[in-house]
Order: sequence, then structure tokens, then C-alpha cells
Amino acid sequence: MKFQFYHEKLINSKEYQKFKKENPKAYPCSGFFVLDKEKNNNAVHFDFWLPQYEKMYSFKMDGKIEFVNVENFDKRPFEKLSMNYNFDLDDYEKMILKEKENKKIKGKMQKLLFSLQKLDGKDYLITTVFLSNMGLLKVHIDIAENKITKFEKKSFFDMIKIRKKGE
Repeated sequence: MKFQFYHEKLINSKEYQKFKKENPKAYPCSGFFVLDKEKNNNAVHFDFWLPQYEKMYSFKMDGKIEFVNVENFDKRPFEKLSMNYNFDLDDYEKMILKEKENKKIKGKMQKLLFSLQKLDGKDYLITTVFLSNMGLLKVHIDIAENKITKFEKKSFFDMIKIRKKGE
């Protein structure tokens, strides 16, 4: 899944052209990409921050381009992202697979969720990988340096807090 292909498809669409004409101050603030290895049901979203309304809107791209309102509870202004990238998510998938094998982590990768966002002033892909053995991988990829900066395995059960009665 090539980033630039989807970005060019978006900016050349009538929906986007109309949006930018009506919202010239809007800027890209995140992207969301799903690689579904089981159902081959991939998804792409590009999110834009409208500072004048303190709201986020998204373009959902699954065959057709659809403009959708995003309900965000965080009213802080999102940082502007660069869209001048030419990465291929399949390459990052291979990078994650290699690191998974190096760390001898079991389980087949079922779904990869990539979130393009600004973190500490740099553009990153914050990635969650769902594994077949109820495991999760949390991976941060520095796009500019093309390297993994954080890689940790979690269990699905780590994500669920279990409280004893009376807590």
C-alpha cells in the first residue's frame, strides 16, 4: 500500500478540491491505514484539522472518497503533518516481521493499524499489530529515518484491567 498513491488520489478528487476551497486553512493532521492480512479488507483515511472550528474531518477512501465528520474529544490543535512522503506500508510490514522474528515473537500477523501522526515534533507511524495468539505489537516507526524506534509485545489481556471486588 503506497502512501503517495492514496495521497495523490485524494488531492485530485472533486471532494477534496471542494473541501479545500471551502476550508483554505485546513491542514493534514493524521492518516490511518489498515492492512488486513486475513480478509484483505484494507482501509485508508486522511484527517484534516480545521482550526477555525477546532474540529477534525476525515476522508475515508475505500473505493470511493467519502468526507466524514470525526467526533474528537480533544480540542487541542493538532500539529500539521508533512504529506511529502513516498513510503510503502508493505515495506514497513516486512520491517516489523523481521523484528518480530529477531525477537522470537510467535503468532501470525493478522491486522496492522498504521496511524500517521506527529510525535515529539517528528512524523511517525504509530503501529498496532494484532497477532493470531491474542498478542499485540506496539511499534513506532520514524518515517524520516526509516527505522523502528519502539517495539514492544503486549498481550490482549494486558489491555484489559481486571479489578478485584472492592477496588
